[in-house]
Amino acid sequence: MAERTLIRGGHVISMDPQIGDIPGGDVLIEGEEIAAVAPSIDASDCEVVDASGAIVIPGFIDSHRHTWETVIRGIAPDVTLDGYFQLVLDTLAPAYRPEDVYAGNLLGTLEAIDAGVTTLLDWSHINNTPEHADEAIRALAETGIRAVYCYGNPNTSLADWWFNSTLKAPEDIRRVRERYFSSEEGLMTLAMGTRGPGFCTPEVVRHDWELARDIGVPISVHVGMGPVAGRFRMVEQLHDLGLLGPDITYIHCNHLTDREFRLIAETGGTVSIAPMVEMTMGHGMPPTGEVLAHGIRPSLSCDVVTSVPGDPFTQMRFLFAAERVRVHERVFEEELEEMPPLLSSRDVLEFATIEGARTVGLADRTGSLIPGKKADVVMLSIERVNAAPVTDPVGTVVCSMDSSNVDSVWVNGRALKRNGVLVDADLERARRLAEDSRDYLISRTGRQAHWATPRTTGEAAPGAGL
Repeated sequence: MAERTLIRGGHVISMDPQIGDIPGGDVLIEGEEIAAVAPSIDASDCEVVDASGAIVIPGFIDSHRHTWETVIRGIAPDVTLDGYFQLVLDTLAPAYRPEDVYAGNLLGTLEAIDAGVTTLLDWSHINNTPEHADEAIRALAETGIRAVYCYGNPNTSLADWWFNSTLKAPEDIRRVRERYFSSEEGLMTLAMGTRGPGFCTPEVVRHDWELARDIGVPISVHVGMGPVAGRFRMVEQLHDLGLLGPDITYIHCNHLTDREFRLIAETGGTVSIAPMVEMTMGHGMPPTGEVLAHGIRPSLSCDVVTSVPGDPFTQMRFLFAAERVRVHERVFEEELEEMPPLLSSRDVLEFATIEGARTVGLADRTGSLIPGKKADVVMLSIERVNAAPVTDPVGTVVCSMDSSNVDSVWVNGRALKRNGVLVDADLERARRLAEDSRDYLISRTGRQAHWATPRTTGEAAPGAGL
């Protein structure tokens, strides 16, 4: 008999319109799958988890995270997008060794799981050698998360790989496809991260799109962000090249034309928004309203922890507030007599779960609590001081909670976090590896890590204790 777990008595938010929300409901996990979701389930021979003090939801989906950057967490909170390109992609990325990618992906993925993320699209534009890709994938596999490994370009030189680049995406993705992703049924799947028009020549764009489609993987591309890419009209250029399709996810989309949004909608594309990064680094306001107006339901991502937190709660709140501010400002500026429809907290939770699953191409197996889907489940404590007392469970998740409320996480039926603690995760090792990489990489920049955290070995960092 398959291993069975009964999550009993929680407020179940299924994110499925037929099942709906079930106060005091049960979720039964059998092996890798959800076997039942109901007000009461009579099941024997199973572990019973008391969820009476919890909200039970499908796991969060982060549809775009450069996980390799975790080892340089917080290095660029004050920079603009241009500064990020110069510091991270032009200075630090060329210095990355394969072991630095492993360390970043290991700690970054554990961070995601700890925050309730059960599916992560790892946008890995650090494939400076084949070994860099191998180490990124190894770290993802070790953590047990559901992952889409998004194979991106190398970053050995900003001048070579960005800004009208003539360098094509490496053919090494074929090796990666054959070695690690020969089946689409595993816990990890493959996508391709591309640079798009303006960042590389039309010939390179066409090559990269054809390469992804030849090996049968979806495409993810940053478009319309910041003062430079915002003027490229990237989606229109892709249309002119005849490359648009339902296999493309468009990241950011802050400065797209109305025609570009229509083209995305008409060709079945998906959208990933990273609200905090977009607002703080100068990409532009999150385009939530424009996306919704064209019939597209976006997903959420944290993007980079060099500048923002790596949890979904922060992203939900930034997007919720930004879009409602936009509507309120419109009411004032246009002197509207009636309030236009406002984004709801349930909309935002959908973006963070089921819409994220659709964006990464995994809605058939995750993103909602439905019998037959994979058991990617998160239990959120409502007994912590920041959540109690609960009157609106959805609003509580979106507007009140944070990573400290994540009590338990199951991915593919396997418990990766229980009672607030990661299961079978060597956090001390992960931190130590990340610190070693941080020290190495910082030494290559000529910067002083004045406020670096003390090493886990007990050796104090410069300035510690001051």
